[in-house]
Amino acid sequence: MLIRSTWTLKVDAPTTLPKSYRLEMSKHLHSLAGLEVGGAAMPNTTFSGLQGRTQYADGFVTLQPDEFYQLSLSGLQKNVSKAIASLELSDTLELLGARLKVIDRVDDTTSYEALYHRYVADEPEPERQITLSFPAPTAFSQQRTYLPLPVPTLMLRSWLERWNEFAPVYLGKDDLIGYLGETVVLSRHRIQTQAFPIHKGMVSGFTGTITLSVLQRGDSLLAQVANLLTHYAQFSGTGIKTRLGMGQTVIQAP
Repeated sequence: MLIRSTWTLKVDAPTTLPKSYRLEMSKHLHSLAGLEVGGAAMPNTTFSGLQGRTQYADGFVTLQPDEFYQLSLSGLQKNVSKAIASLELSDTLELLGARLKVIDRVDDTTSYEALYHRYVADEPEPERQITLSFPAPTAFSQQRTYLPLPVPTLMLRSWLERWNEFAPVYLGKDDLIGYLGETVVLSRHRIQTQAFPIHKGMVSGFTGTITLSVLQRGDSLLAQVANLLTHYAQFSGTGIKTRLGMGQTVIQAP
């Protein structure tokens, strides 16, 4: 089972939170669901942080009463997804002295088997172009540094590692990434970098939109696997620190 639960929130008055609020909010939601934030080497949850129009100044973020905000929490394992599905927030989410009214909740659910059949086993005609939005900073670990760029092979590896860790269907590893790297290319982008606070430091990530294209010369099966991983990314997130609010990934309608 896979789940992505999205809550819509609102504030009654201008509300200020420290930029580092995502860590506390992630811990709070995980605690309410009876889940650990860390522990597992491979993250089995994905947290978005608050998405919506905000104002940043002097290390703080301000929410406005005339705006709606969304946050999401995804589960990549059956027991984790069940815990998130059972998570009931009260009418008000209180955090670091702020009060956010819970307006709505939407659950998107599927399974690894359903995704695999839809995009691979049923041999559908693959999408040759997919546009992805990254509303939260996204980056990849590169030895002792972080790379804030949408490199196709790094994105595909991020999704594939999570899939292989949790799905009942193993897809392959380094050889598959090599084949996919020759098939999937970055055809356009509109991105910028944004700093993301982690503990006492900052990580630079990219936000914006990109379009991945599957070359026509690419094998149909590879194109189908690329489609599968791209759609899985909406649950798994992309890159590093996805439990803490980085790497949220959304497919844009054509």
